[in-house]
Amino acid sequence: MPNEKKLNPGAFPVDELARALAALGAHVTVENVREDVAAGAPTNPDGTVNLVHYAAWLAKETRVGD
Repeated sequence: MPNEKKLNPGAFPVDELARALAALGAHVTVENVREDVAAGAPTNPDGTVNLVHYAAWLAKETRVGD
């Protein structure tokens, strides 16, 4: 498939990350991811998000109140 777009888990644009997570059953919107980035979720220099780093940040944030 020559026109197929390949996703890079190390560099998701915010909107594509939200769509990918939602497709996996997560209750997430583009606005949720943007809010997380504004709150300190790690991003790459170009503004994309590394899925593994984002997941680790989310896990850390959910433990903050424990």
